[in-house]
Amino acid sequence: MSIQEEVQKRKTFAIISHPDAGKTTLTETMLLFGNLIREAGTVKGKKSGKFATSDWMEIEKQRGISVTSSVMNFPYEGYEVNILDTPGHEDFSEDTYRTLTAVDSVVMVIDSTKGIEAQTKKLFKVCRMRGIPIFTFFNKVDREGREPLDLMEEIEEVLEIETYPMNYPAGMGKRFLGTFDRQSNEFVRYLQNGQEERVPYDELEADEYAELRQQEEFQMAQDEVALLDEAGESFSLDAVLAGEQTPVFFGSALAPFGVETFLDSFIEMAPAPGSRQTTEGVVEPTEEDFSGFIFKIQANMNPNHRDRIAFVRICSGKFTRDMSVKLSRTGKTINLSQSQQFVASQRGTIQEAYAGDIIGIYDPNVYHIGDTITESKTPFEFDELPQFPPELYKTVTAKNVMKSKQFYKGIEQLVQEGAIQLFKKFHTESFIVGAVGQLQFDVFQYRMKNEYNSDVMLEDIGERIPRWLKPEQVDESIFDSRSTLVRDREDNPVVLFKNEFSLNLFKDRHPEVDLIDLYEVNDYNQGT
Repeated sequence: MSIQEEVQKRKTFAIISHPDAGKTTLTETMLLFGNLIREAGTVKGKKSGKFATSDWMEIEKQRGISVTSSVMNFPYEGYEVNILDTPGHEDFSEDTYRTLTAVDSVVMVIDSTKGIEAQTKKLFKVCRMRGIPIFTFFNKVDREGREPLDLMEEIEEVLEIETYPMNYPAGMGKRFLGTFDRQSNEFVRYLQNGQEERVPYDELEADEYAELRQQEEFQMAQDEVALLDEAGESFSLDAVLAGEQTPVFFGSALAPFGVETFLDSFIEMAPAPGSRQTTEGVVEPTEEDFSGFIFKIQANMNPNHRDRIAFVRICSGKFTRDMSVKLSRTGKTINLSQSQQFVASQRGTIQEAYAGDIIGIYDPNVYHIGDTITESKTPFEFDELPQFPPELYKTVTAKNVMKSKQFYKGIEQLVQEGAIQLFKKFHTESFIVGAVGQLQFDVFQYRMKNEYNSDVMLEDIGERIPRWLKPEQVDESIFDSRSTLVRDREDNPVVLFKNEFSLNLFKDRHPEVDLIDLYEVNDYNQGT
């Protein structure tokens, strides 16, 4: 099979949502229909002992939340599917944003009892900014929720994108009867235990469905579907692929009801891998030369081996095990002998892969997030991955000084994952760690203890505003307690301002000093 044929078989997408909307449960159900697991777990599986496949960290099982993106690969109906399940919690949004750079489309899960929530809105804006096609799944229709037309109107008003309901629910919660499938012109009845019965529209007049036809919820939904057919938006796949229209599906991931139909429709409509922008122009997925970029690094996926895995999104060509590539940042040649595909923490050796696939490669501590690897004789780099400044800062020390080796190793590896950001005080080896939210510190502390056997003490120093300095402009005499001078992990000088007032005061007093917002100036971030 040619590279072009292989690329067309790939469907690579992320699942995003606000916490508790059912994102991870939907992922589990998809794996079930993909015959990858026999029984779907749940993110709230403490009593049953059945945890979500994608929640592989021990802390995820204990808290019932996803705190890191996970990757799952499986074949389905002749396609190769790559699902990236992302953390819903806003404290881990940076991991989610980076993951969105590695996908070709997105499934947005919304709790039909709540509608659009804050984190959903943030993630959606990132997708729109990147032009990623978005497919919407309204979950939990078997619970009492909001009216379907209200939910879709909210999407159009708040998220400013056109909606097209692919199916439409009759009733909600205990009154939920099923959905009108507008693609197949069938009514899909909701039976006990999430079972489905498909009834073509023209057969609904049969006597056996008389009771169904007489129910108020059925009649109301039938009228609303007729209204949508008459006066609603028309479906346009081109508009979907351009990110201007979102196909809307209603169902229940937990039941499960409507998930298989959603998966079938999504696989049919979702785009294959497309071209990617680089420093040397556009790279097409069908090009012969292999290329890809690292969007995630994860330590200790196998605690017994203390390994580090770099997650690579393949962007062009064909990957083969044992191939040699160049790391564009350093120019060094690397042999990719240890390569894997995943179902969360479960993995198997992979011999070949193509554009669109997500693979893991062993990291001997040489890769950085955002690195490009390629066979091309002309070196290039893919667009830089987004970065976000920490908002909270804490000093970190080891409780047991006799375990300093574990302490330093743990910090080094967790910082390289991008889970936290590290700063050193200017004249000492004292560490300050920064994070977007408190939960990141909790996870950091937990992992230091359980993965590196290093208990750490964290002391809060509050919020800070980081600004980078040019090395030649560092004058220690002009900084005080309101503007702490530190170095980042690359040894660049940074000032941590206590608040906006102290930042503006410093600017007024020292206009000659260039204060660089690293997250707006990409050139400086690349060391140029």
